[in-house]
Amino acid sequence: MKLDVRATRAEGIATRKRILETSVGFFVDSGLGGVSLKVIAEAAGVFPSQITYYFDSKEALFVEAACREALLIASEVEKAGTGATNPEQYASAILGAAFDSQSLLLFAEAMSVARFNPELQKALADTLRRLHSEGARAVTETLDRNGWVLRTSPAAYAEAYWATVLGVALQRAALPAGSSTDVAESVISLFFSVHPAQ
Repeated sequence: MKLDVRATRAEGIATRKRILETSVGFFVDSGLGGVSLKVIAEAAGVFPSQITYYFDSKEALFVEAACREALLIASEVEKAGTGATNPEQYASAILGAAFDSQSLLLFAEAMSVARFNPELQKALADTLRRLHSEGARAVTETLDRNGWVLRTSPAAYAEAYWATVLGVALQRAALPAGSSTDVAESVISLFFSVHPAQ
């Protein structure tokens, strides 16, 4: 009997993961409103009712997918910054890594979706806390490794970084012809420049 329970549980975990991973591409391409549960279910090889069983709603699935993607982006950002040999290269690398991702906008959109839903807000708040704490850790390690100094704390730098890249992602989505990463680079360099220790 225990083996059957374990097998059922493992299948449930695998099904949930498949739904989540399948949904990301649709959400990146079409946003929350541009794809139905039926389409996601067909692509994941499940019934629409299984999506609501595992995630409660399309909005909850969207927010969880966005949070997962944000953490994956953060990992790519950290990797991109490790090879930098000077502060300017570091700032450029970590901004480029975020903006190269097609799913950055998901997290910004998820924050809007969760505006009036406390349950969804909790998942986003937890993810933001993790982005900030992991970002502060990565910045501290980079400073220590290179002997660089910040004008502000690593925690403030990490929070400003995420606020900036998410804001620029929204601007780029709403006004694609008139936006660039120059705004993000200017904010980061103006207020949070890194320089070699004296």
